[in-house]
Amino acid sequence: MKRLLLLLLLVGMWLVGCDQSQVVSTPTAVPPTPTTIATPIPPTPTVIPTPISLLPPGSNGLPWWNDTVFYEVFVRSFKDSDGDGIGDLNGLIEMLDYLNDGDPTTTDDLGVTGIWLMPIMDSPSYHGYDVVDYYTVNPEYGTNEDFQRLMEEAHKRGIRVIVDLVLNHTGRDHPWFVESRDPNSERRDWYVWSDTDPGYAGPWGQQVWHRTLNGYYYGVFWDGMPDLNLENPDVTAEMLAAAGFWLEEMGADGFRLDAIKHLIEDGRAQENTPATHEWLQAFYTFYKEVNPDAFAVGEAWTTTREVLDYTGDEVDIAFQFDLAEDILNSVKRGNGSAVTSRLNSITAAYPRGQYATFLTNHDQNRVMSQLIGNEDRAKIAASILLTSPGVPFIYYGEEIGLMGAKPDEDIRRPMQWTSDNIKVGFTTGSPWRRPGSDYETRSVALQTDAPDSLLAHYRQLIQLRNTHEALRVGDWLEVQSSPNRVYAFLRYTDNETVMVVINMSNQVVDDYTLNLDSGPLAAGSTAVLLFGDGAVTSPTVNAAGGFSDYVPLAELPPFSTFVIDLTP
Repeated sequence: MKRLLLLLLLVGMWLVGCDQSQVVSTPTAVPPTPTTIATPIPPTPTVIPTPISLLPPGSNGLPWWNDTVFYEVFVRSFKDSDGDGIGDLNGLIEMLDYLNDGDPTTTDDLGVTGIWLMPIMDSPSYHGYDVVDYYTVNPEYGTNEDFQRLMEEAHKRGIRVIVDLVLNHTGRDHPWFVESRDPNSERRDWYVWSDTDPGYAGPWGQQVWHRTLNGYYYGVFWDGMPDLNLENPDVTAEMLAAAGFWLEEMGADGFRLDAIKHLIEDGRAQENTPATHEWLQAFYTFYKEVNPDAFAVGEAWTTTREVLDYTGDEVDIAFQFDLAEDILNSVKRGNGSAVTSRLNSITAAYPRGQYATFLTNHDQNRVMSQLIGNEDRAKIAASILLTSPGVPFIYYGEEIGLMGAKPDEDIRRPMQWTSDNIKVGFTTGSPWRRPGSDYETRSVALQTDAPDSLLAHYRQLIQLRNTHEALRVGDWLEVQSSPNRVYAFLRYTDNETVMVVINMSNQVVDDYTLNLDSGPLAAGSTAVLLFGDGAVTSPTVNAAGGFSDYVPLAELPPFSTFVIDLTP
């Protein structure tokens, strides 16, 4: 408790505009002086179901991020604008219309309304998680001014942008750590040092104590990323200043916070410590005071129960790794049992919709590789992701089925825009990493005009989600299905009810029934097919708002998805 009070006091001092010269300043840049942020107009509930508009304040009483589909971008691999083989911010700006052209009446853009940028701060590595300057864009990606132009262009199109903020550690080449190596330095205590080897391993058995001529330092991931000592008020002040800079001076809409369960250790306890939770509570208070609409999604790669502890007063939402695993398990097995069970537990435990959903990310083998190249299964994985509650995140290239398996560089290959040659429309030079071996048969160019392509499937589902508030912010309710290779559920608000029906199998299903003992339906509900092909029949609604032995379509083709409006 004393630690939390100290942190909150530090936050308060920063927010009232304490002189940055009172904090030990970064050798590479001067942190910004806070500016006054105008209080935004509070969100109002949606009266009738309407599509989202540019930078909406939020629907159905939920915050703006619940109206958002995010797209995770590895800038190095997305689009190169200057021919050096490395993607950059100007390249991303060139391709914004692919993501969202700002016109809700068009259907040839992806339709995403949020971008998460993997690390773009100055770093010596290709991945960027070993930051050496929190105030400067990596020169390989462009300049601070390029980022500000990205924000302007993205906002014109109704896209919000969040940046990866690495709080747990810096790079070993950061000036703070270089100075910290000296036992007599004022920054010695900015990192976690020991004169002798403490002799214990990390959470997954890895080496965490790294030897130097002047002692051992702690680095949970590897020796190139020494952990910061966030119990040191000076360090906390610097990280608050960096966060404030990106929100105020650079105009970012928020953060993806890396590795939050590792922030503060307590001896051999190296994950999910009480001190970590206290620190994040103070950080949450800080960024909400800077901008009440600022958003933070946390990476806590752990169980649902532990992820829940971070949600609401430490970060706005956190990634649901258990759900991601169960979506893919259900897709691989051809039935919805795993994802149904997981969503029942998640929706019961979490504040409504306050979790981040995804299929895979930059640390995992890509979806298409896990599904052994099966595009039909990739489509139903996308269907589940984009019709489920929560805030969906799509990893770049997922929408065209980019393949990739470890090592990490191979799950972060260049985006395949074209199939003409090895440059894949990514660069006019030599790509920093060779594209996937399937580049001649898999690219945006080959799929963009193909109505049955994976890209078309993603576009249609994202646009459907953008158009229907029930899919974005509605409650989720399981519909009992027999057989279990049919996965069905309702999404509903006071204004709208839709039902999603997915045939998870590779066989036609024509012997199924759907049952809902009680629900939100009203007598006279008429079925209207929003997604999928076929003749749909309406349910007979019982007195409790449910139905019995409902068969909305005579047959469900293999790997098919149907979204049915059941609003009276």
